[in-house]
Amino acid sequence: MTSAAQTPTDPLHLAVALDGAGWHPGAWREPDALPGRLFTPGYWVDLVQQAERGLLDFVTIEDGLDPQSDHHFSRDWRTDRVRGRLDAVLIAARTAPKTRHIGFVPTVITTHTEPFHTSKAIATLDYVSSARAGVRVQLAARADTAAHFGRREIPALTREQLADPAVQAKIEEHFDEAADYVEVLRRLWDSWEDDAEIRDVATGRFIDREKLHYIDFTGRWFAVKGPSITPRPPQGQPVVAALGHASVPYRLIARSADVGFVTPRDRAHGERIVAEIRAGQQLAGRPAGDVHVFGDLVVFLDDSRAAAEDRRGRLDELAGVTYASDAHIFTGTAAELADLLLDWQQAGLSGFRLRPAALPHDLARITDALVPELQRRGAFRTAYPAAKTSLRGLLGLPRPLNRYALA
Repeated sequence: MTSAAQTPTDPLHLAVALDGAGWHPGAWREPDALPGRLFTPGYWVDLVQQAERGLLDFVTIEDGLDPQSDHHFSRDWRTDRVRGRLDAVLIAARTAPKTRHIGFVPTVITTHTEPFHTSKAIATLDYVSSARAGVRVQLAARADTAAHFGRREIPALTREQLADPAVQAKIEEHFDEAADYVEVLRRLWDSWEDDAEIRDVATGRFIDREKLHYIDFTGRWFAVKGPSITPRPPQGQPVVAALGHASVPYRLIARSADVGFVTPRDRAHGERIVAEIRAGQQLAGRPAGDVHVFGDLVVFLDDSRAAAEDRRGRLDELAGVTYASDAHIFTGTAAELADLLLDWQQAGLSGFRLRPAALPHDLARITDALVPELQRRGAFRTAYPAAKTSLRGLLGLPRPLNRYALA
């Protein structure tokens, strides 16, 4: 089985991050945008099928528990932006049966949801997708979001307060909570052994009760008895992903995730990030092959750099703001993007998650221009491998052994 700790000459892994009409706030006003279809299943099916035609590893689907906002720490109440979402897990469940190979990694907000519910939903998605499910765990740190639930109080923050040691300590607590959340997910997925279902009509035994296990997890934030009500997923454990920008979330990736999304500014920065995550894995007792590190980029792709720059400028004008992102913003041609990806791969990144600035335009450029360019360079697959039908298989990740069966 191929290790996730790939050498720089290994083929790239590619994913796309789907969000509304695209990552640029003015994208919904583009001539080829489809704002009237954003809340229809056909819109999402078309996008994912386009990604699958490009042989991509998986799609991620953004989600949240409050309307989108241009401000990180509060609502903006703007009416000239896409606002509102469909549930990411339900989009994946609706779309997966319309595809055969591509993986699905919907976002779940861990701060205000229960891991028992999420474990069941993602296990179900793994069955619905025939072993192509994952989950991206994300925190919610806004006070107005917490007010929807009334179960915990999160103080209102500003960017300037982030350097406060007390705020940093609270952030670390939230990420420790997310790590426990993932641990509960994994234990619940293991709470049924693979052969727990007997389904013997003659004897009347459907399950072997001895192969269902209490997980008995008790921590600071969760106390979960188990077992799950859903049999062990086809992948054993669906793929867990997380996004990180700094040391605290890098530790979450290192100890808890199968795939980490990071936002390097350049190749040297990417090397430092990968080294920090690999060191964290070692401290957590996890071998390097257990975790992929993907670089995130927002992409404006066109046949010429001038055309891409003009389009980005037009979108900025429509949105009334110069677009900025937590991730590196690439503006240019498919060949230029291929050069950048192969250069940054040398930093130890095993793949990239591309955020299309405008949909469907930039997704089509990824699948119809970037992928053929990488294929010409021998850097990307020309077909989905017949022997690797699960998302874990596609990523070269082993199927986890069941901890309770081993015990």
